[in-house]
Amino acid sequence: MSTILVPFHDEELSEAALRMAHLLAKRESSYIEGLFVMRPPQIFASEGIAIPGGYITELAEEEKAVSERARQRFEAECEALDVRLEAQGSGTRVSAGWREAEGLEPLIVGEHGRLFDLVVIGRTQQHVAADWSATCEAALFDCGRPVIVAPAEVPSQLGRNVVIAWNCSTETARTVSHGARILRNAEQVTVLTVEGGTVPGPSGEELAANLRRNGVCATAKTAVMDSRTVGEAILAETEALGADMLFKGAYTHTRLRQMIFGGATRHILSHAKLPVLMSH
Repeated sequence: MSTILVPFHDEELSEAALRMAHLLAKRESSYIEGLFVMRPPQIFASEGIAIPGGYITELAEEEKAVSERARQRFEAECEALDVRLEAQGSGTRVSAGWREAEGLEPLIVGEHGRLFDLVVIGRTQQHVAADWSATCEAALFDCGRPVIVAPAEVPSQLGRNVVIAWNCSTETARTVSHGARILRNAEQVTVLTVEGGTVPGPSGEELAANLRRNGVCATAKTAVMDSRTVGEAILAETEALGADMLFKGAYTHTRLRQMIFGGATRHILSHAKLPVLMSH
């Protein structure tokens, strides 16, 4: 994954996402781009009421100040990680660049992310915040690229012990393909299937066998729900296996169905304590 996009804000959550990206970038001397999206002034006025031009200018200046703080935080974290700041990656060591855009973050990330091999998005462990989850979904549905959802606490190692949450779906097959390099370098890969949580398709044993043909140290495991949801079972089994990364196909069922009835993707987005690689 030679180019990585990290939507960045003036907060520790974004620092965690950047450190997560750096763990992957070190493997291939990748280029990391921090992206800050400045929101246009949010103005709500009744008909016939004029908004002073100075007020609009003040709002724009406040947003620019937020952007500047985010840039300074990004550059400070890059310095701490010994990452060189430059507009274009050289390919000989990890490098990083900074970009600012104006608009709605989900829309900008969904479009700009098409240029990159991977998008890394930080998330809070407290709840599913509307802003980051909307950006995450835009990246999944609009970029055509895999997304890593980074937890607040970044692991010291990544991709040595990987669990694939295999539900036999096209989305999970695409995730496995996108993460092929990570899987080949892993010491242990477990193809985890939850009984009752699959769609028609190849079994976990068949996927593990095919991964072994491609040089991946893979085994298959089947878990039962035991009064748990599919998402709860996946996270519990992943923790029991001591995994440092989870592969999960995103939204095998529609987003609307997941919002109304719940679903494994939404549960994992809300509660995973380890990095999750997702594709749709």
